[in-house]
Amino acid sequence: MEQKTVKKIVRSAQLKIYAIALLMTGAVSELVWAVFNAVHRNRELPFNILYALALFAGAMLLYRRLKKDMPEKSDVSEEDKEYLCALHDQYLKRLLHAIALFVSAFAVFIGAELSFYFFGNSKAAELGENMASNIMLVQLPMYLLFKNSLGLRLLNRWVGSRDENLTKRHLWGMALISLLYWALVLAFTVIFRDKLQYPANAMIAAGIAFLLLVFAYDVTLRKNIARRNHVFNRLSVALWTATAILVLLFVVLRRETWYTQPYINSIPVVTRNPCPIEYDDESGVYTITARDGDFKILHLTDIHLGNSLYSYHKDIKALQACYDEINYTKPDLVIVTGDLCFPLGIMSMSLNNSAPVNQFAAFMRNVGVPWAFTYGNHDTESIASMDRESLNDVYMSLSFKTSGVLLYPYTQPEITGRNNQLIELRNADGTLNTGLFLLDSNAYTGEGINVYDYIHDDQVDWYAAQVERLNKEAGHTVPSMIFFHIPLQQYRTAYELYEAGSDEVKYYFGENGEQMIDKVCCSDYPSKLFDRILKLGSTKGVFCGHDHYNNMSLEYKGIRLTYGMSIDYLAMPGIENDTAQRGAELITIHPDGAWDLKQIPLTSIQGEEK
Repeated sequence: MEQKTVKKIVRSAQLKIYAIALLMTGAVSELVWAVFNAVHRNRELPFNILYALALFAGAMLLYRRLKKDMPEKSDVSEEDKEYLCALHDQYLKRLLHAIALFVSAFAVFIGAELSFYFFGNSKAAELGENMASNIMLVQLPMYLLFKNSLGLRLLNRWVGSRDENLTKRHLWGMALISLLYWALVLAFTVIFRDKLQYPANAMIAAGIAFLLLVFAYDVTLRKNIARRNHVFNRLSVALWTATAILVLLFVVLRRETWYTQPYINSIPVVTRNPCPIEYDDESGVYTITARDGDFKILHLTDIHLGNSLYSYHKDIKALQACYDEINYTKPDLVIVTGDLCFPLGIMSMSLNNSAPVNQFAAFMRNVGVPWAFTYGNHDTESIASMDRESLNDVYMSLSFKTSGVLLYPYTQPEITGRNNQLIELRNADGTLNTGLFLLDSNAYTGEGINVYDYIHDDQVDWYAAQVERLNKEAGHTVPSMIFFHIPLQQYRTAYELYEAGSDEVKYYFGENGEQMIDKVCCSDYPSKLFDRILKLGSTKGVFCGHDHYNNMSLEYKGIRLTYGMSIDYLAMPGIENDTAQRGAELITIHPDGAWDLKQIPLTSIQGEEK
């Protein structure tokens, strides 16, 4: 067989192998989604299963074609044989590494779920969703496993292995030893979880040790099955160099930096007459007793602190904007509706979401105004240095008993979400005035890029139960407000009616200027929250963020739906130089529970943008 023909067959086969591996990975992933949707979202299985079967059928058809096109044994020149044997060695080495990587990734995946369940204050209701979302952790290793096993299998048919039985023993040995190693690591982590301050560190140390074990195997025992154990060429050197650079960059981007601290240290206290605050350890409810007269809430959203030298000037501008808004309005409470930080790597040159939280907490502690917040979709990105459980621990350490200003509940309801809480506002005589609900609109469903989550049914049920409890205590319907990050679908409905000139909505102020993706970036999944709001008749004001150029306030079916003016200087191209969308809202609650709302554009209080 001519050398040109050999290489042509190999290239054609490799393309088919890549496609088969992608289809098989997709089929397995789709089966996981099918089970998840059936168990947690009460959806029927057929579509997911049929899609998985279609992917699997496509992979089998390609595989049959691949076997047909590949010769089993052929006479080839010594030069071609050397080329094929080198390729066989390449697939063998990569398959051994793919086995180790897949088992390690699967163990880290399981370890993340165990950590989620055993170590954090997160809810059991979120476990299934978290597992489905994190399946991306094992998809790449799974793809590599399929790809390299197929390549090795076909080359075995053509040129055979050095020692087929020994090779099989090495492959099975790598799988079994990897499984045993990570099973022991997981068992150790669970058994000694009470003695481990940071369980994730144990997993990292175990990963480094496992990497060294694999390396030791590569330089010793692997030579018994590989024709040439180590081959150094320009491509391999370039790949290892690129890998080292990426690992180093990843480590650097996850580091905490404190560039804004000098500015934070210079922040003066905002002079005001503070309201008494009490916390109930059992219920997790904070109670604020208003002074005689009105109670003022400043609504901030999408602050987007970056935590890097690259974002330093923008972070300073964001903190200055927050201070100017607070100092101008002198509120009794600040509520931030998500995206306090922006740990998105190249876009912010940081993957760290711990330092921004600590720095904003220090900023608010110096300002001296109580504050509460809801999580946004960027606060606990999957690539960020801290996951939701670790960041929850950070917030706990910074909360009211430590800082005197952060109203983060130490006890949270057993429902979906990273933080759901109720703050009770009472009048000076102790009577209930307003319930302030902060709900987690969650982040992503895990079904694709930027597929946004929603407020789940158990969160809605909890909200309804709290409203009914407040009503029962007061003997009448207690007014309430709800704050979250990602808008409900009704925000989109109301805006579309407004655009159509419908009299079903009432316009108050603002404009929706989003243009990058959708005018209103809400979840594709409908939440039952709005319907329950209508039924209960308690909540008349709903506030969100997320869409940085949207700040419209519309009333729809008697419920006022308001976008917060964003603070963001970092997250969107060119937004640093845009000014009309930046600011906050001042909510003034009167002693009878009635309230007024006013936009406070930053340009109106600074004269011109800083």
